[in-house]
Amino acid sequence: MEGGSWQPQEEGIKEICGLLEQHISPTSDKSQIWQQLQHYSHFPDFNNYLAFILARADAKSVEIRQAAGLLLKNNLRTAFKSMSPAHQQYIKSELLPCLGAADRHIRSTVGTIVSVIVQLVGVFGWPELLQALVNCLDSGELNHMEGAMDALSKICEDIPQVLDSDVPGLSERPINIFLPRLFQFFQSPHMSLRKLSLSSVNQYIMLMPTALYMSMDQYLQGLFVLANDTAADVRKLVCAAFVQLIEVRPSFLEPHIRNVIEYMLQVNKDGDDEVALEACEFWSAYCDAQLPPESLREFLPRLIPVLLSNMVYAEDDESLADAEEDGSLPDREQDLRPRFHTSRFHGSENADDDDDDIVNVWNLRKCSAAALDVLSNVFGDEILPSLMPLIQAKLSNADDSVWKEREAAVLALGAVAEGCINGLYPHLSEIIAFLIPLLDDKFPLIRSISCWTLSRFSKYIVQGIGHQKGHEQFEKVLMGLLQRILDNNKRVQEASCSAFATLEEEAAEELAPRLEIILQHLMCAFEKYQRRNLCIVFDAIGTLADAVGLDLNQPKYLDILMPPLIAKWQQLSNTDKDLLPLLECFTSIAQALGTGFSQFAEPVFQRCMSIIQTQQLAKVGPPSAGAQYDKEFIVCSLDLLSGLAEGLGSGIESLVSQSSLRDLLLQCCMDEAPDVRQSAFALLGDLARVCSVHLHPCLSEFLDVAAKQLSTSRLKETVSVANNACWAIGELAIKVRQEVSPVVMTVVSCLVPILQHAEGLNKSLIENSAITLGRLAWVCPDLLSPHMEHFMQPWCAALSMIRDDIEKEDAFRGLCAMVRANPSGALSSLVFMCKAIASWHEIRSEDLHNEVCQVLHGYKQMLRNGAWEQCMSSLEPPVKDKLSMRVVVQNDSHYSAILASVETLGLKNSEMLVWHAPMDHIFLDPSELMADFQGLRDILADFLKFLIAT
Repeated sequence: MEGGSWQPQEEGIKEICGLLEQHISPTSDKSQIWQQLQHYSHFPDFNNYLAFILARADAKSVEIRQAAGLLLKNNLRTAFKSMSPAHQQYIKSELLPCLGAADRHIRSTVGTIVSVIVQLVGVFGWPELLQALVNCLDSGELNHMEGAMDALSKICEDIPQVLDSDVPGLSERPINIFLPRLFQFFQSPHMSLRKLSLSSVNQYIMLMPTALYMSMDQYLQGLFVLANDTAADVRKLVCAAFVQLIEVRPSFLEPHIRNVIEYMLQVNKDGDDEVALEACEFWSAYCDAQLPPESLREFLPRLIPVLLSNMVYAEDDESLADAEEDGSLPDREQDLRPRFHTSRFHGSENADDDDDDIVNVWNLRKCSAAALDVLSNVFGDEILPSLMPLIQAKLSNADDSVWKEREAAVLALGAVAEGCINGLYPHLSEIIAFLIPLLDDKFPLIRSISCWTLSRFSKYIVQGIGHQKGHEQFEKVLMGLLQRILDNNKRVQEASCSAFATLEEEAAEELAPRLEIILQHLMCAFEKYQRRNLCIVFDAIGTLADAVGLDLNQPKYLDILMPPLIAKWQQLSNTDKDLLPLLECFTSIAQALGTGFSQFAEPVFQRCMSIIQTQQLAKVGPPSAGAQYDKEFIVCSLDLLSGLAEGLGSGIESLVSQSSLRDLLLQCCMDEAPDVRQSAFALLGDLARVCSVHLHPCLSEFLDVAAKQLSTSRLKETVSVANNACWAIGELAIKVRQEVSPVVMTVVSCLVPILQHAEGLNKSLIENSAITLGRLAWVCPDLLSPHMEHFMQPWCAALSMIRDDIEKEDAFRGLCAMVRANPSGALSSLVFMCKAIASWHEIRSEDLHNEVCQVLHGYKQMLRNGAWEQCMSSLEPPVKDKLSMRVVVQNDSHYSAILASVETLGLKNSEMLVWHAPMDHIFLDPSELMADFQGLRDILADFLKFLIAT
């Protein structure tokens, strides 16, 4: 069949149009009609019919034609490449004339389909398209120009790179053809063309093709011309362009920066909130671009009032609907936010908490507060002279009619709480004293913002506990927030619970004496809250458990806390999403109570197992499990099992031994979902610590699948999985020792590139890679030591950044073991090793301290003729000072005498004595040895026999 020879049957058109008409009817049975349409889609020419109806069915309504087009678009996404070339050609040939259709809805639908086809086959797969677009753009006829621009803008948005690629048969890239025409449309009298052309060019700022780079002056001139466009949509795009340019290529704007700042300052006051919002993004982007602050400094006295003004609630802000006492009203389904559990992560986390997100929707108010926050962190106390008089004026006006102005002032105080703390600190007591009464304000939104602002000062409120006035103020803040937790307004409940969670994190053990009253308030809220805010109570309880730890493990506290939680636990089914935050809460409680959680452990363990099994069945086939698959249930259950392992320690062994956890865990370690694998490897490491014997039957499988997580080419995308897998390997290694040897070199071959290319990688992954490498070296030094010169420098650099703890001790035991096995392998990296050793504040393990000292002494004796001194001279003074504390041999001449005596006994390479001797035999106190030299000879003779036997 030739592309133009296909003709539709009238009956087919009638049937399909009838179905489409029913499909768009609000009263029809959508599922039944959809099934019929899907049935039709199995006919080879069904999509041809849809293209015909869209393009040629002028007698039908625009809605039916548009519905045909949208269905065609969806079908082509999956079916276009498998269609016959003739059908493909027919559809393309019908679309191109419709670029200039009289109805803009039809033009827009055609543009969407054109973009989808280009995504599938590229420009080369549709040679006629480029010329058709050029012809329409050059036609001078509005519908054709607008239709082509609409299609072009969608291509630029969806697949911008396709126009900046070489196309066989074309002498230049498509972007070179279109860019001059887009610039011309900047000056079009038609707003739609100005908007579409500017939107198209803006898509290339991130990519910055050569064509745009070379035309930057023309682009900037076009932006300046459009800056005061009468259309708000165009002004918004101008602001977006300046924001993107300052983020990606600030050098282009630097020559014009004063004019750009002046413009953005003016448009930040635009009557259209969307334009003002886009302009407001500029201030944070400017600061993030690390441009010279001087250019912005002179504008601060004018900028600060604009930001503060924009922080006042707009009349149509959805939050204003939250102003009634609605605490007893059940939540609607649309009120329930989607929740996202964060999988368990082992290491130092760098992710920022989102506690500051007190507004549901990003708007001008929120953006202005964020900009003020960023400015305060860049300019610090410099902004206070412009800001504080405005805040004071707003707060001093107690009139009810300006309550929103007062609320904005409280928000501003919270926004600058971190950046301007030096200037605010002398007056902090007065600021806190002013904020506390606002917790009881008649306006709910003032009560809620006061909770948030107080939480921003939590660190300093807690620091003041040491003196009486600060202690009294802490008590007032604590009780004020607890009272607000029982507020009748849902918005205040949410803000106070979140603020209290922040205070809990800062106060930690300081909360222990107040646990009873805190628990009473939280459990009262537990009984009072509706579904949405109940999640926040669970979070506050979990945070409290994390903060006070074992102090929670007292009968009087557990009697308040556990019965309501257990009742809720029993009330919820295994597939109820409200169970998820409760699982998280129990995780924190289990970790805090330690063995005190034993009385609750068995039913919790069994339920986690049941949930995981149910979800794995649902994943295979929903009908067989009676539940819809949701990986969140698996992740939360795995994390709770990790919490049990951490809390119960070896006490979990009896539960594990009588369960199928090992096999379930292995399945989860191989799951395709990264967050399931992340939590699975966290649990693997936790179980390795407390009951590794039950992992033994599948040890090789666990090690193999964990090693694979480190070799993925998409490491940055699955960094948290790799981090936990790496940590788990290390935990297994120190438990199973030599049994880890089959995968040692595979793992090391993955860890070394991570350490060598640490820039841009997650800090925890670097730390865990260094620790695991050290643990492997500790248990298998003979395998690693021959290769150590290839990784010593980056490894030692990573070790030097790790805080003192038991894991660092393990890593350094591995370092000492490898150096003993192959001292020459570390010679070229000795400076790095010395820095790593100097990174310790205190080596608490006496054995390890001795080993490290002996390693240093060994190199000091090996490096003769000033080589050791030369090495030391390259170190910074603080490093040398720390190293000197590790040197315990006081008299080098005595030590040389010892070595000489060894050589008289026939041990030619006296250095070998330093490296291969058991550490408790080699470095004896020289003064004692020299007192009885004959005794020394006897000791050394025995030692020589030991070496030979070894």
